[in-house]
Amino acid sequence: MIIHNNIEDLNIENPVLTIGVFDGVHQGHLSILNRLKTLAKKNNGESVVLTLWPHPRIVLNKDLESLRLLNNIDEKKFLLSRTGVDHLIIIPFTKEFSQLNACEFIEEYLVKKIHVKHLVVGYNHQFGKDRKAGYEFLKECSDKFGFEIEKLDAKLVNDESVSSTKIREFLVNGELEMANNYLGYEYFVSGNVVEGNKIGRTIGFPTANIEFPEPWKQIPKDGVYAVRVMLNNSQYIGMLNIGTRPTVEPVLKIKNMEVHIFNFDDKIYNQTVTLSFVKRIRDEKKFAGLNELKVQLHKDKEQIQRLFDK
Repeated sequence: MIIHNNIEDLNIENPVLTIGVFDGVHQGHLSILNRLKTLAKKNNGESVVLTLWPHPRIVLNKDLESLRLLNNIDEKKFLLSRTGVDHLIIIPFTKEFSQLNACEFIEEYLVKKIHVKHLVVGYNHQFGKDRKAGYEFLKECSDKFGFEIEKLDAKLVNDESVSSTKIREFLVNGELEMANNYLGYEYFVSGNVVEGNKIGRTIGFPTANIEFPEPWKQIPKDGVYAVRVMLNNSQYIGMLNIGTRPTVEPVLKIKNMEVHIFNFDDKIYNQTVTLSFVKRIRDEKKFAGLNELKVQLHKDKEQIQRLFDK
């Protein structure tokens, strides 16, 4: 996949294009991307995904407290590269760009710069200033500028339409298996390892404390999780706790994310790890003391080990 951060002097053969945020690059998105690739092959063209970054709400400082995204731009690049599309165009979203209406965007970007031949959109596609332009508007533009357009039906999983919003809700509610099912892969979070208070080491469960990523990155519900841990191109298994650690820090109430990596005891401060969420094991709870916590951690570890040994 070729990534374009500048669309001046593009040279793409018969572009078959789709536009969107593609947050999560989930199964609904994959149905669009697969159709995109099929049409590109049929028309001797190339498949093209166009997205905007940063997210418009970040640039416009709009409702940032409630903004939650499944992916940052690097994660999105990685996920899209796995789909087999030919090109990814990333248009920098600025306050100036936000003033473009839908008609100006189509003419200036899709027609004059990308030379779109075929546009594929999802069932609920809305774009342009204030997201007021939908399929009917796009159809009028396609007739005016001479490109084809196709709208796809919603992708269904368990008879429910797949959306990024639903996946975020699943994660918030601790319904990890549903989230992963809709995504088509295990949800993942990356972060830097920072120094902690080393209490876990005193009870035989050393942990790597993970610095929370961007404030808008969706973090799953507090609790204990079975995870895969990617570090320096090697994969390990571990158990992750998200929460306020009420047994060891009952007063501070500061949310923390820490992972105990099985059969691993290296110091990895300032390194980046990627955590893939496999299964939610239990809620976080307050224990009477460190001994009781230690007993529960052994039970959690045995349960997670059995899960990965299947």
